[in-house]
Amino acid sequence: MKHKEIKRRSVVLGIGATAGAAAVGGIAFSAQASTGAASASSSSDGLVFDPDAYTEITTTLTDTDGTAHDVTYHFWKAITYVSKPVDEKYQSLIVSVPVEIDGKAVDASNAPIVLSNVIAGYVESSVAEATGIGGAVGAGGPPGGGAPSASASATASASASPSASATAAPPGGGGGAAAMPQMALLAGYVVVEPGARGRTITNSAGEYYGTAPAAIVDLKAAVRYLRSNKGRIPGNTDRIVSAGVSAGGALSSLLGASGDSKLYDKLLKEAGAADASDAIFATGAWCPITDLEHADGAYEWNWGTNVTQSTGAVVDQTVSKALQSQFAEYQAKLKLRGLKGSGFGTLTARNYDDYLVTQYLEPSATTYLAALSDSDRETYLAANTFITWKNGKAGFTWADFLTHVGARKKTTPAFDAFDLSAGENNEFGVGTTKARHFTAYGLKNDTTGVTSTRLDSDIPEKLNLMNPMYHLVEKANPQRTKHWWIRLGTSDTDTSHIISANLAAAAAGLGDNVNYLYYWDQGHGANIDLPDFVAWIAKVTGYKN
Repeated sequence: MKHKEIKRRSVVLGIGATAGAAAVGGIAFSAQASTGAASASSSSDGLVFDPDAYTEITTTLTDTDGTAHDVTYHFWKAITYVSKPVDEKYQSLIVSVPVEIDGKAVDASNAPIVLSNVIAGYVESSVAEATGIGGAVGAGGPPGGGAPSASASATASASASPSASATAAPPGGGGGAAAMPQMALLAGYVVVEPGARGRTITNSAGEYYGTAPAAIVDLKAAVRYLRSNKGRIPGNTDRIVSAGVSAGGALSSLLGASGDSKLYDKLLKEAGAADASDAIFATGAWCPITDLEHADGAYEWNWGTNVTQSTGAVVDQTVSKALQSQFAEYQAKLKLRGLKGSGFGTLTARNYDDYLVTQYLEPSATTYLAALSDSDRETYLAANTFITWKNGKAGFTWADFLTHVGARKKTTPAFDAFDLSAGENNEFGVGTTKARHFTAYGLKNDTTGVTSTRLDSDIPEKLNLMNPMYHLVEKANPQRTKHWWIRLGTSDTDTSHIISANLAAAAAGLGDNVNYLYYWDQGHGANIDLPDFVAWIAKVTGYKN
């Protein structure tokens, strides 16, 4: 049995309500830890979890009602989850298990396992230096596409250690996302925070070893590690719930859609992943930036007439319209239908604006306005005259909504930039080549001097490996998750609203349970109903404790 040290910390985690739909806002916490390092969590038996290699930590967490709770949990520091790691700094995970809350013992032996990633911008994340829950560190923000953002984009990163003081972003800036591990722990769940390789890391030879599909391979390997240790690791390994924001949300979606897909077997074997299932039970995805090969067209369909933050002018309309035409063809091929009860049949480029308004945007505005006091609602409506308020419901047009949102974040193309400057171009880099085109249109209009007239031969397979839509539409995967929690801010211009709406429609079309809502007037990275997500986990997993 390995030595167990006990640390005592005073940690305060505050998440406050904001005006609107019972919103959860920012988080602030600080802590002081006693000296001494935690016991190593690696096992001489390879990928075998050591149940005794934990540190016991006592904290104080303050919930959304402002009530402080004394929480004691067991913490396992960085555990390498593959037997042939390329870089253990990223290919490791941490585990936190509650054992006592407010003096009452907690039995988490059969609790859901929340797999909370902090990946942003498809950039690497690490738990190597973590000394407690919330210790995963994401190295990047969401890719800026063809232009930098005029406003700060949220990431889901957290402090490297609870002993470091930190204040997360306000509502709309991902504060709720930063609080994910702590809130899940307070609910009595087992929390696992995985690191993963990302697009910016290179070896001594200058070779990029974290580009696509490294991140999804690593997350799958982490799931396999957990499932191969059923009965040894606390928690129900058949009830793993993934959660992530932005690129992390995209990877969470992909993890859910591609469970046990044979497409990844060779890559997982090469990584030394455990011989176990990588299917998960449920997916939580906030503002997922995914379906990258079609994201440029979807973006122009959505934001083509809006001015750009960096220039104050509309983008090249010739390029915008060409991309919109490509999107219309793609959307028609999907043959997706509106959610049950929406009154919409096949979703096309011609009716998607009406669908988004009636199915998501107007209900989001209604929820927000209904939660305001009469005087605050009157003030808001006076400042936003495009909204009609009748019989307790908000109404407006798509055109007025676009005007309300204002400037778009990205230039065109937003994802496969002609000059290879987008983060997503880097995501498809290979070897010592930092960035590559991944769409025929981007390649055709390249401005960097690329002479090839065809995409590199490995690109199509990598696109399939990185796109949840492939596993939901082209090759419907029977081992996918059947439970989806998807959220998006209405003012989010990091990608098109259609991207997550298509994801929801595809999953629902297969009969899955889809919980998809918008946050009114919130931007990229918003997560303002985290307590609802925590409650949803208990509901879909059937957890009664």
